[in-house]
Amino acid sequence: MGYKVAVVGATGAVGHEILKTLAEREFPADEIVALASERSAGQQVSYGEDDVLDVQDLARYDFTGVDIALFSPGAKVSAEYAPRAARAGAVVIDNTSHFRMDPDVPLVVPEVNPQAIADYGKKHIIANPNCSTIQMVVALKPLHELARIKRVVVATYQAAAGAGKEGMDELFNQTRAVYVNDPMKKEVFTKQIAFNVIPHIDVFMDDGSTKEEWKMVVETKKILDPSIKLQATCVRVPVFIGHSEAVNVEFETPLDEVEARAALKEAEGVVLIDHRADEGYVTPVESAGEDSVYVSRLRSDPTVDNGLSFWVVSDNLRKGAALNAVQIAEKLASDYLAA
Repeated sequence: MGYKVAVVGATGAVGHEILKTLAEREFPADEIVALASERSAGQQVSYGEDDVLDVQDLARYDFTGVDIALFSPGAKVSAEYAPRAARAGAVVIDNTSHFRMDPDVPLVVPEVNPQAIADYGKKHIIANPNCSTIQMVVALKPLHELARIKRVVVATYQAAAGAGKEGMDELFNQTRAVYVNDPMKKEVFTKQIAFNVIPHIDVFMDDGSTKEEWKMVVETKKILDPSIKLQATCVRVPVFIGHSEAVNVEFETPLDEVEARAALKEAEGVVLIDHRADEGYVTPVESAGEDSVYVSRLRSDPTVDNGLSFWVVSDNLRKGAALNAVQIAEKLASDYLAA
């Protein structure tokens, strides 16, 4: 006997990827329910290669009998409906930002802190971290185990998919407009994204950082180690899918390249591809559609004691969202729930 699983936000980019990932990984589900807003009710979404699901109206849905609910509808919707699903008995795995810093809600990356799932019972909600945080902490975890991390400085290069289907559409439409000399329309991003980079993701905060940068700081502390100091600069780039990060790490004790390479080669979820030659590294194009976090350009930083720099790339819709949520569900099902 399997589980009854609800996918909330099933018509969105992450929702589609969650359904695809559940099918590909053969999650033990007897029933999959696709939920979205009233305006999307009645549409159909694919589940695997052969199955099609009718989308139901979230506002009218009774979660009684649902074992696991995978949410990706936006923070305001999750704030209202995730507790409702939890009260009905479902364990919610929420992909939005709303519950991440709630002290009673575990924030989980299965390769990094799977033990945190055990605390799901406090609110019956588990939070999925921000996409940019996930890939970074997967790469940092094996290094942190060898030599505790003191400080991280990271610059991100984040794909348009991080702003959903609308972001990808705006990149496509603006790129086309450049070539056919159409007017440049700007609705999703604060500046033109085609042939440009924008050092601004989410709202600005009082200290001059953006909320996306703040998320990376506080989420890394909650997931990996509260003593880590982190400075982030988050940038939107004209790439459809796949986030990249240039990461500089300062450790408390020495850690040389050889040790770091060995640890990353053995780390769960990490693929080290680092050849000091043309094409000997991974870019977002190669990461799209893949599950792994790719590390390249690993090298010592001679400007600080115990420093390393490296490049991290991952599909933000897969590992940065859908896959991480499904991995949490798999761990939850195998270790904590009885089907």
